[in-house]
Amino acid sequence: MLVALGLLELVTLAALLANLVTVHDLVVARILGPVHGAVYLVVALVALLAPGLRWPVRLLGLLPVVGGAAVAWRVRRAEPAEGDAG
Repeated sequence: MLVALGLLELVTLAALLANLVTVHDLVVARILGPVHGAVYLVVALVALLAPGLRWPVRLLGLLPVVGGAAVAWRVRRAEPAEGDAG
């Protein structure tokens, strides 16, 4: 879930920046701005409320732009690979 949210956060930011440096359409900015903000808040809440995460990893989720991807990377790195004994 964090991987998808992190990717969505990056995509919405990229779309906002692309709009800013190209056509600068206000309608696009008015739609994508709140969508990007909402995705960021969901990433932060999921990172803070996810069970089993250590506090440094939870706080990573509060970083704008890279928070969701960083938490997902840390969680995947900490999980034992399939077939590993406990």
